[in-house]
Amino acid sequence: MEIFEWIRFIAGTIVLLCGLLIFVIEVYGIFHLKYVLNRMHAAAMGDTLGISISLIGLMIFSGINFTTLKMALIIVFLWCASPVSSHLIARLEVFTNDRLGKFCETGLGLSGNGEVISLEQEDKEDRV
Repeated sequence: MEIFEWIRFIAGTIVLLCGLLIFVIEVYGIFHLKYVLNRMHAAAMGDTLGISISLIGLMIFSGINFTTLKMALIIVFLWCASPVSSHLIARLEVFTNDRLGKFCETGLGLSGNGEVISLEQEDKEDRV
């Protein structure tokens, strides 16, 4: 029985260290990438993946019990909520930052009356 606990300890430690490595890569991306959308992508992907892998490591430490179920539900919630919130924040940046078009293609343009339209709509208007 003692050998099984050592295997579980080593596996949990390795998985937690992988989660820590993902957080380190995320922090590097946040501080060294040039544009705001790239930094947001690094933060969102790093948080979602890093927290999920860290929680899996804690689930290995905990064994099979009610706490493990709670951690699994937290992972499911994070996988649903984090990408949606990151997308909404990035969309807000695209709509409010006038200088963003100089740095990256956003797929948005302005119509003649100042409304924001997609490039596909602009192409259709040019063909007509």
